[in-house]
Amino acid sequence: MQDADYSADMTLLREAALEAGKIAMAYYCKSLKIWDKEPNHPVTEADLAVNTFLMETLRAARPDYGWLSEETLDTPDRLDRERVFVVDPIDGTRAFMNGDPHFCIALAVLENDQPVASVIYAPAHKELYEAYYGGGARMNGQTILASKRTNLVEGRLIADPGMFDHPGWPQVWPDLVHPEVKPNATAYRMALVADGRWDAVMVLGNKSDWDIVAATLIIREAGGKATCHNGVPFVFNQKVAAQQSLIAGGPVIHGLLVERCRHICLRKPGDS
Repeated sequence: MQDADYSADMTLLREAALEAGKIAMAYYCKSLKIWDKEPNHPVTEADLAVNTFLMETLRAARPDYGWLSEETLDTPDRLDRERVFVVDPIDGTRAFMNGDPHFCIALAVLENDQPVASVIYAPAHKELYEAYYGGGARMNGQTILASKRTNLVEGRLIADPGMFDHPGWPQVWPDLVHPEVKPNATAYRMALVADGRWDAVMVLGNKSDWDIVAATLIIREAGGKATCHNGVPFVFNQKVAAQQSLIAGGPVIHGLLVERCRHICLRKPGDS
């Protein structure tokens, strides 16, 4: 593909995300039908309505692309496709259910298992993030850049504050700043890192591809980095569509966090 093709895919994702946002907002702060997909994993009628719209719209526009969505039964045919849509219809379902504005629609196109076009739309905030490979990253049309912070002291980090007090760390952590309310949506947390409002985000546990694919490209195009906790690059669209962990941030603080975390042994996706 050429840059123009990546840009065209981004435009398709943008238009679909904006319409999907209207659907989501029609359910927002309303009485919702809610189910448990599995214990502690709720899904609402809004998730399903947005997913249906996106699947019909995107697959009609690009019928040769594969499909991976949190709210669609996964099938192995995506593994043989050069390009794949990766969709989280509503990332932050719990936030959405509770009337919290920190939810988003996360859409991406993979080419050969790496993201080349991405859009994240947080409709309650009216924030639209977008990027395509080699084209930079924008929020509401304005160029965004990841943090340039070069040390961890008072670094603004979206993570579980309690884990930094664990006695097993080889080094004591310096004072860090954490959000008073941590956004429930991983993609939105990463978007806040891409635009520099926060320095980094860290999750020491498995994350599904649909949580992080779109934001990974946006962070990269904003000049930041996103990898597993040990610095291993993500490879998306594998049989188990998940990654071992997540550290994303400005280029220097990302490296500082990886150095402190690379010794940790974490379960790999699919391991029992």
